[in-house]
Amino acid sequence: MKKVYILIVLSLVLVSCNNSKNKKLSAFDTQMEANKHPGKKLMETNCYTCHSPSASQADRIGPPMIAIKKHYIDDNTTKEEFIADIQSWIKNPNAQDAKMHGAVKRFGVMPKQAFPEETIAKIADYMFDYDIDQPEWFEKHFNEEKGNHNGQGQGQGQGKGKGNGMHKQQAETNFEDLPYAERGLKYALSTKAVLGKNLMGTIQKKGTLEALAFCNEKAYPLTDSMSVVHNASIKRVSDKPRNQNNLANNKELTYINSFKNDIKNNIEPKPIVDLLDDKVQVYYPITTNTMCLQCHGKPNQDINRPTLNSLANLYPKDKAIGYSINQVRGIWNISFDK
Repeated sequence: MKKVYILIVLSLVLVSCNNSKNKKLSAFDTQMEANKHPGKKLMETNCYTCHSPSASQADRIGPPMIAIKKHYIDDNTTKEEFIADIQSWIKNPNAQDAKMHGAVKRFGVMPKQAFPEETIAKIADYMFDYDIDQPEWFEKHFNEEKGNHNGQGQGQGQGKGKGNGMHKQQAETNFEDLPYAERGLKYALSTKAVLGKNLMGTIQKKGTLEALAFCNEKAYPLTDSMSVVHNASIKRVSDKPRNQNNLANNKELTYINSFKNDIKNNIEPKPIVDLLDDKVQVYYPITTNTMCLQCHGKPNQDINRPTLNSLANLYPKDKAIGYSINQVRGIWNISFDK
């Protein structure tokens, strides 16, 4: 009888160990699936400039993606409903239809941008099915907000907003370990985030004219500072430059036209990589949204008279006007050592 009892105990221990191993393997496999999901990289490329999980609570220009997920998903939300809601908001962001009134009050309505529907569908699919990165401060902030609003926006369930233990994954990535295209893109997007944070903050607090002065005085120094941070050359060039120092050369003009064709054909643009003897050059498009049109849109339609007058004074040879939403205004040219 004693031998039978020992065998039963051993069997239970072995079963327990196997279950534990299976759970660990399952969690690992889930994370590997998440990393391979195309929506993950698309979200990081298209959304993290404004919705980064690594920005502090005070130093950001939009809510983190985990906040969007939790406000849009509850126990009864289907994936199809979530994707449709995100598609609808991206197509027509406005204060009346907003589900995140606190974010709109703090950051304003997000600028309208045109993305391929397939891109948004993949991002939303990834957000719904998997835990996504969240700032360290977010859980406390969300629970306080949920308490103040009687539990709205719970976002519970498998993959539906828990986001536990995924803090600052984006910030901890060693860019030098990435493939060249992704590395150059990270350099461009991190620089775009710094410029965007300062530009949007200036527009919100002081208006378009002050933002124009910011671009004139601070855009170059901020870009140069990011070049130092990343030990890379970071430039923005255009076929229709505002500052003539940003005029694209023949190679850059070829790439600008290539990206214009991608956008025209509703294709998600990918970085272009040139390998030189000891250098790598990465190119990626700069596209317009509604915020850009305040200084780069159509005169007397998007750009008001005071702004036009200021542009004429600051940039007598300005060609960077007349754009509509989702047009290629120029490209990033990122160069670094192999």
